[in-house]
Amino acid sequence: MRSLWPLVAVAVLVACACSRPAVASPAATAAPSATPSPSVAAPSVSPALSPSVVASPSAPATLTWSPLEPGGTAPAAREDHTWTLDPATRTGWLFGGRDGGTMFGDLWRYDLASDTWARQTPVGKGPAARFGHTGTWVDGVGLVVWSGQAGSGFFDDLWAYDPAANAWRELPTAGAVPADRYGSCAALGPDGRLWISHGFTQDAGRFDDTQAYDFAAGHWTDETPSGTIAPIRCLHDCLWTPDGRFVLYAGQTTGTPAIGDLWARGVSEGWTSIGDGPPPPRQLYALAAVGGTAYVFGGGAKDGSTLRDLWLLDLATLTWQPADPLGERPSGRSGATFIADLDGSRLLLFGGKREGKALDDVWQLSIGG
Repeated sequence: MRSLWPLVAVAVLVACACSRPAVASPAATAAPSATPSPSVAAPSVSPALSPSVVASPSAPATLTWSPLEPGGTAPAAREDHTWTLDPATRTGWLFGGRDGGTMFGDLWRYDLASDTWARQTPVGKGPAARFGHTGTWVDGVGLVVWSGQAGSGFFDDLWAYDPAANAWRELPTAGAVPADRYGSCAALGPDGRLWISHGFTQDAGRFDDTQAYDFAAGHWTDETPSGTIAPIRCLHDCLWTPDGRFVLYAGQTTGTPAIGDLWARGVSEGWTSIGDGPPPPRQLYALAAVGGTAYVFGGGAKDGSTLRDLWLLDLATLTWQPADPLGERPSGRSGATFIADLDGSRLLLFGGKREGKALDDVWQLSIGG
């Protein structure tokens, strides 16, 4: 996914299956050939807390959708990209993605103050074109991109883009380096480390591991807990709550094309199941958080259709609230991205795919009032 702790968690969105059609598809019925952490005990099932629908005290009183027509030259239609917010400069950084067999390695700047796109041309070498990667903003480091897929190949590299230098640099990786993968998620933890969890690769199937990267040391640490583990999955997303819990939601797992379970853990704690629903199961949804509320829009449904519903998750109680915004709604889609414009009291939605067609539209969800 694509994020700032605790205010913003940017969606890290990936394709409708856990690999592109050009390679053998990780069909929901296919069993993974390996697990990422063979030394970790098989996950047990913990007693699930009962999910519920309640009025969220942190949710805004009024939500309104409206289409936007940004200025400048816009990016091509795409899905499986990342769109990552730098809140200090009110800039959204869009990187990569795909439209069918066309993969992108381009970088775009979205100015939230003027609602204007501009393509960036970084100097020097940068990450290869890819989709299904993660994008996270890290103060003092820049836009951090990890993992992804291109063709039949998968990535485990870690890159940082510095806007001031207009240049990428590949970050050092030592320690328990995660296996290359696609369809994972990433979020900046309260300890300042980049936490990644789960995902998919062609050789090893779906993962259930968790790793954390220390930017100062350039070192990965395996944070997969013993005992209860959130089940293997891909096409999900994750974020850190203001009170320091790492939350993992939905995606796709072996035998089921879309799931709707919610899990949480701390920095030094194991996973706890919060339970399924009430939002319908989904994968490849858009996710962003503002303060104590996470917003989930759309995604791919269990029956292969695309969703256009909006749900609010209270990050203190981990309870759900359905939302029925005013205004014209975006079409159903999967593989889109949300960013949160805190100064503008709004979320912006870009791209995705519907009925096999990539999209390039931008929508605004006003969260004021």
